Amino acid sequence: MSSSATTEYEKEVHAPFTDSLTGLYNHGYFKVAIEHEINRYERHGSPFSLCLIDIDWFSHFNKRFGSIDGDRMLKTIGNLISSAIREVDIAARYLGDVYAVMFTMSEREDARTAAERLCRAIESMTEGKITVSLGVVSCYKGATSASLILKAQQALAEAKARGKNRVHLHEEQQFAAQEINPKVLVVDDEAANRKLLEILLLNLGHQVLKASDGEEALHIVSKTDVDLILLDAMMPGMDGFEVCRRLKAQDSTRLTPVIMLTALSGLDAKIKGIEAGADDFITKPPNRAELLARTSSLLRVKALNDNLTSIENVLISLANAIEARDAYTQGHVQRVASLACALGSKMGTSQKELKALKLGGVLHDIGKIHVPDAILNKPGPLTPDERKIMEAHAISGYKICLPLKKSLGEALDVICYHHEKLDGSGYPDGLTKDEIPMVARIMAVVDIYDALVTDRSYRKGMSAGEAVKIINGMVADGKLDPDVVRNFIETISNGR
Repeated sequence: MSSSATTEYEKEVHAPFTDSLTGLYNHGYFKVAIEHEINRYERHGSPFSLCLIDIDWFSHFNKRFGSIDGDRMLKTIGNLISSAIREVDIAARYLGDVYAVMFTMSEREDARTAAERLCRAIESMTEGKITVSLGVVSCYKGATSASLILKAQQALAEAKARGKNRVHLHEEQQFAAQEINPKVLVVDDEAANRKLLEILLLNLGHQVLKASDGEEALHIVSKTDVDLILLDAMMPGMDGFEVCRRLKAQDSTRLTPVIMLTALSGLDAKIKGIEAGADDFITKPPNRAELLARTSSLLRVKALNDNLTSIENVLISLANAIEARDAYTQGHVQRVASLACALGSKMGTSQKELKALKLGGVLHDIGKIHVPDAILNKPGPLTPDERKIMEAHAISGYKICLPLKKSLGEALDVICYHHEKLDGSGYPDGLTKDEIPMVARIMAVVDIYDALVTDRSYRKGMSAGEAVKIINGMVADGKLDPDVVRNFIETISNGR
């Protein structure tokens, strides 16, 4: 990387270049480096390719062996990446267990070859104990750092969806937006600015809505779905930063991309915008090419999020359909989701964990799609072989939902681990004590309770008192979390 880019980083960030754990460049340096490479591409046509690298099954490794061994793995992979690339290439720790490598002076096929070599090197050097998935995209005309990272993330997700331990190159895909012509809301208190942006956006084939202040903008989005918002930062009354904060605080508009328009070029304004939740920035007056690149990139993000939401809804519908196969479990998933959220709230869990309990509650039995009706509705005890098939539903459900990892988050822990027990007698992994995520411990108690108090094909439902007695017995046997059970009993005693 050139001394000019290094100087720019020092001036703006005043921080070390390297990640303290892996020894690779850190995230901040990577962001400066990718902008520098894009500028070189635009000015001199110098090609480069971006590769994102994710350790396969790292979250499971971390949960099973702990964060200390997890950190050792991160450092090991960092060293392997560093030793397997050229000196002119740039390797960084991007986020968490994801690394980034910029293959400088590398066209698409050169990058594929380099990524394949890196993938195989890591597998070979660890004797197959550790594998990685890699997503690669090559720089193109009009690219921005955000669009390149997004395309690399798409390629990485595809590599993992296709079985992991492989390389996938980004291929242009057409993601259908909700409408043929996306709706863009322009918010600016200056009429001339609104008109200029309207002309530029209409020429790009977008529908344009306009608002002259923050209150009007919030009113419009409360009545109309929009695909993108161009928001002036400095407006009288409610400024753009406050409008952005309110938009990102509401579930209905949280995923709507917001580009902040600002005449301020300093780092402070960008930091303030990032804190408010802005997705990107454009300096006023906007350049047409820049406006095209940034709006196109974020409209693609919006389409991807819409697709994920649609897929999530399909999964929920599938879970309800699976439940309908058993007349005795009608309403089980909704009851469990509702009670788990009530218990989570009482225990002070985060909003992220509450979302996991809500989604996980609905989806926790989705793996039963692989369980035959004869076993699902059997009126008597299951044989050992039948029990194995039934118990496989946890890992089956996890695999079904894994492609939506980014969207479902900790709900995957609920789906996979809600039958684990503190003493290691549960399934699918026989986790013990703190190895079991809190959301799974909460779901385990609620799931058992609902199963006990409702009628099943092989028995009548018992009273709440009898169910609580059994659950307390499981606490005494070291199977359930006593703190979770105590809060659960208080929750149902108070009528939630």
